[in-house]
Amino acid sequence: MKAAVFYGKGDIRYEEREVKEPGFKEVMIHVKAAGICGTDMHIYEGAKGATECQPPVVLGHEFAGEVCKVGEGVTRVKPGDMVTVDPSLMCEACDPCRNGTPHFCEHYEATGVNYDGGFAEYCTVLEKQVYCLPEDTSYEEAAMCEPVGCCVHGIRLADIKMGDTVLVIGAGPIGCIMLQLARLAGAGTVIVSEPMESKRKMALQLGADYVVNPLDGAPEDALKELNVGKIHVAIECVGRPETMLDAIRLAGQGGMVLLFGLTEPDCEIPVKPFELFSKELTIRASYVNPYSHGKAADLIAKKKIRLKELISDRYELKDIGKAFSQKQRNGKCIIIP
Repeated sequence: MKAAVFYGKGDIRYEEREVKEPGFKEVMIHVKAAGICGTDMHIYEGAKGATECQPPVVLGHEFAGEVCKVGEGVTRVKPGDMVTVDPSLMCEACDPCRNGTPHFCEHYEATGVNYDGGFAEYCTVLEKQVYCLPEDTSYEEAAMCEPVGCCVHGIRLADIKMGDTVLVIGAGPIGCIMLQLARLAGAGTVIVSEPMESKRKMALQLGADYVVNPLDGAPEDALKELNVGKIHVAIECVGRPETMLDAIRLAGQGGMVLLFGLTEPDCEIPVKPFELFSKELTIRASYVNPYSHGKAADLIAKKKIRLKELISDRYELKDIGKAFSQKQRNGKCIIIP
């Protein structure tokens, strides 16, 4: 098969790779669409992802396709099924796994990071990793199930109450998923802060009540002009120090701050404890997608969330080098093997 193999920082090669035949309780998938995640970019640029990557390996942990072959012991799926893949692999034996927090597994690994993933024509995974979707779902939507699952986990942690005012910082694909989930979670008002005009327009199309440009003066001045009252929940979806500090500063008294955007591992922010104390803020972070992939698949299957509009770039597998070197995107980049 053809595959895009990651060999190290800035080095991804389109080449022949042997197809892995499915073993016991394994499923071979003909990959139809795979998304490039911010984590993929971090790994490509030499940083660590959710777990340590050991090249050479086929990246791609956001993908979907058609089951083409199954191994012995597989009972839940069959050839021809459309499936999305949860890349997370837990040992199920360590203390975190046995105490309800498997995403903190002491031996956590992931398809597309530690094992060959979706930037290839075929990928073989465990049956327990796959979730079926109805035929009227596009493969591109199915490939976005993993980031939706991560956002579902984040929204759960954000603890949005019915009628809350929610500020989403950043209107990239993650921010636009978050604003839709915030609405589904009961938010009364959703505001999106985003400097790019095209992304602000997209946020409005996807259900944001208001959009603000953080480069047009202080964001707090723009929020005052909207007269929306205090921000109950601020969700940061950019992963930059300045936007994380904005989330802390703009959250209202008793507010919740969810730091969702992925930063560089050594990133630091200068938090003022008195500000946290005086506003009695709760600050949380969100890590991967425990018990969330199935919920994401259900939301996508039932058309509760719009994803097609978030896809801005599509590349054939042979052009994956161009996709990784692209400096600016307006949305999600999908690789079509």
